[in-house]
Amino acid sequence: MNTRTYLQAKVDDYLAERRQLGFELRSMEYALTSLASFAASSGHERALTAELMTEWARLDKKQSHLPATGARRIEVVRPFARWLCQFEPLTEVLDESAFGPVPGRVAPHIYREDEIVALMGAARDMEPKGSLRSATFETLFGLIASAGLRVSEALALLDSDVDLKDGALTVRLSKCKKSRWLPLHPSTVLALARYRELRSRQVPTTTETHFFVGTRGRLLGQPLGDRQVHRVFRELSDKLGWIDRGCHGEPRIHDLRHTFAVRRVMLWHAQGINVDEAMLSLSTYLGHAKISKTYWYLTGVPELVALAGAKFEHYAQAAEAGDE
Repeated sequence: MNTRTYLQAKVDDYLAERRQLGFELRSMEYALTSLASFAASSGHERALTAELMTEWARLDKKQSHLPATGARRIEVVRPFARWLCQFEPLTEVLDESAFGPVPGRVAPHIYREDEIVALMGAARDMEPKGSLRSATFETLFGLIASAGLRVSEALALLDSDVDLKDGALTVRLSKCKKSRWLPLHPSTVLALARYRELRSRQVPTTTETHFFVGTRGRLLGQPLGDRQVHRVFRELSDKLGWIDRGCHGEPRIHDLRHTFAVRRVMLWHAQGINVDEAMLSLSTYLGHAKISKTYWYLTGVPELVALAGAKFEHYAQAAEAGDE
């Protein structure tokens, strides 16, 4: 059996076994399929070797050859290689230090309010102006920013998931295989209503129609594609001349979700709300399986670090005054 067929079959078996335990594994599936394809294109016909995995791990789309990229790729492959040893005893498990440590949390780009307004304005001005296309991207980016959705969640919404009467969204079986009901701000509901009306005039709509749809040619009325959304976002961010304040190299759509979480916590601080007590509601709204994931969203963000520092200084001054 050739390497592509054998490795891909084992990849499929491994993923199926892990998914039975409740893991989604989309990133892992992409990485392991890439490894199987690389092995086939290299004419590799023996057991999975450290040399082959090292060569594959050095590859990346941007050709940057950063050690961090290789470290992340090896971290994904190591569990599969250990699992594969039970079928192929000659399988090698690459040492985790081959590319150095996997980098820790990378700070996101936290958007200012004027940047979000500018993004939506740039989408509104897309050609042809006043079209369904411009309205689609303006509404999509606005919804992600105002509700803290993952991009995949926004694109998966059906028309029936958007309840304008009650002002809420139903996000179904998202990343953690859980559904959730999200109340929306009235201004967001109004924007969604305007978009639905415009879309319904141009696209036949049923309850199974995706809320955000393609607007051109054969894609008219079809689910909006992830690649197209990211391409349009990059075009708009380049046009706006944004400078990345995070550590990902450029502002990302996903950073709108981070921004939602950070701004909510900052608002709670301003309102005098006990943040630790309120975090569970934020974690539920964001669809996190563990509250630690929500706290992870907030670490290392300058705005929150400054706020926490100011509160600690106030606490220290009060404590010092009490000792006098």
